[in-house]
Amino acid sequence: MIALTFIHAMAVPCLAETFQERIGLCLTCHGENGQSDNVEVPSLGAEPAPFVLIQLYLFREKQRRVEPMTDAAKGLTDDDLRQFSDFMAKLPAPKPPQDSPDAARMERGRGLAQSYHCGFCHNPDFSGRDNVPRLAAQREDYLVKALREYKSNTRPGYDASMAEVTQPISDAEILDLAYFMARAQ
Repeated sequence: MIALTFIHAMAVPCLAETFQERIGLCLTCHGENGQSDNVEVPSLGAEPAPFVLIQLYLFREKQRRVEPMTDAAKGLTDDDLRQFSDFMAKLPAPKPPQDSPDAARMERGRGLAQSYHCGFCHNPDFSGRDNVPRLAAQREDYLVKALREYKSNTRPGYDASMAEVTQPISDAEILDLAYFMARAQ
């Protein structure tokens, strides 16, 4: 059923005419309230509008290729990009997992976030700002994927800072950072 919904959402973007119809397609994957339940699909609730705008631009211009996003963004105008970005920024922030966190992993992740100065760009509460994404309560699997892509230099960004910052981070540290960030509030 999920696969059929996904296929339908991607097959009809040209049929969606109103903003509400078009944003509904986005929320099919990214979550009705901006909190994704889909593996490796980010939650976009409360993401800073400039960050979302840049990502949509990168998808539209095929500078960042991730299907189905590259295809979904290809016909969007600059005004569309702004409208989608502003909408996502106004959705509620995602909620962290409800499981009881592993205290040792949380402490390791907190220490890594401090030693790598994640709060400098992403804000001390990891809420993000301007063109820097929110990390707090983001999907853990998505954070792992994104950090690995930055480290391997396979994910473009607004600039090269994340590719540089992630170079000294080991895979074990990526797992602990993602665990911590997914549970940060």
